[in-house]
Amino acid sequence: MPKNKTNSGAKKRFRITGSGKVMRQRARHVHKFQERSSSQARRLVNDVEVSPADVKKIKKLLGK
Repeated sequence: MPKNKTNSGAKKRFRITGSGKVMRQRARHVHKFQERSSSQARRLVNDVEVSPADVKKIKKLLGK
């Protein structure tokens, strides 16, 4: 039986914690920080958990 391939787009966007939660970065986190207020930029730094409706689909893409 062939090996399963991890979706290369998903592996760049999601990670799975030790306890099994799927984490993602917040939207607007990547660039143009000079246009955001300091408080907004700090708020965007922390990763958040993916919504429960999407967890099963994302884990399948990651091969878990």
